[in-house]
Amino acid sequence: MIIDYQHANIYQLDGKAVLSDVDFQVDNGEFVYIIGRVGSGKSSLLKTIYQELYIDEAEQAMVFDYDLLTLKRKHVPALRRQMGIVFQDFQLLADRNVRRNLQFVLAATGWKKKDEIAARIDEVLSDVEMTDKKDCMPHELSGGEQQRIAIARAILNSPELIVADEPTANLDAETANGIMDLLSGIAKKGTAVVMSTHNIALLDQYPGTVYKCHEGRLEKLDGTTAPCLTQTDNPQKIS
Repeated sequence: MIIDYQHANIYQLDGKAVLSDVDFQVDNGEFVYIIGRVGSGKSSLLKTIYQELYIDEAEQAMVFDYDLLTLKRKHVPALRRQMGIVFQDFQLLADRNVRRNLQFVLAATGWKKKDEIAARIDEVLSDVEMTDKKDCMPHELSGGEQQRIAIARAILNSPELIVADEPTANLDAETANGIMDLLSGIAKKGTAVVMSTHNIALLDQYPGTVYKCHEGRLEKLDGTTAPCLTQTDNPQKIS
């Protein structure tokens, strides 16, 4: 098991309680959705996985073989190197082209041989169908293209886990489906994917395990189809 939270309490940095008594498990190759309204705790839950937010109260809080309850700050980079993170706003380095963005990540994670770095960059760009954009600057790319590059960056080190925070937000339906095809394909190859989304239609098109943040709790929903919306939920977004 990659993630195992049992009876965990999650707080914001200011100490405000976000989610209580969280039970959350993710296995190898599993595709997991986190849904819920704005401010319900989706992003906070994801941030605990890569330790931007910390878990201080839990019966158990494990990611890979790391115990988050006792994990020292100096070991957080090692934890993060085992996962890829995809942000809603891409977070590409604006002052360098696609190739140099990817080079930066590989160099920061210990790659040293130029030929191996170049080969790995070509491989991941091929995987996301962006080989011809290698020399483009981020501002020259569309939103969908930037998200593809962000996914390429996330898979550079062949992680066991991808954490994606609203990866299809602000993308048109066709582009969003292309991003989901990529993430679904990654999961089918054995990498677990945990993503938050407000696009409920995706749950029917790309089935997976569904958790919902609601009123300070995390609920695992039955089945793999899109949940029914309540009258208090926005029919377009449950972000």
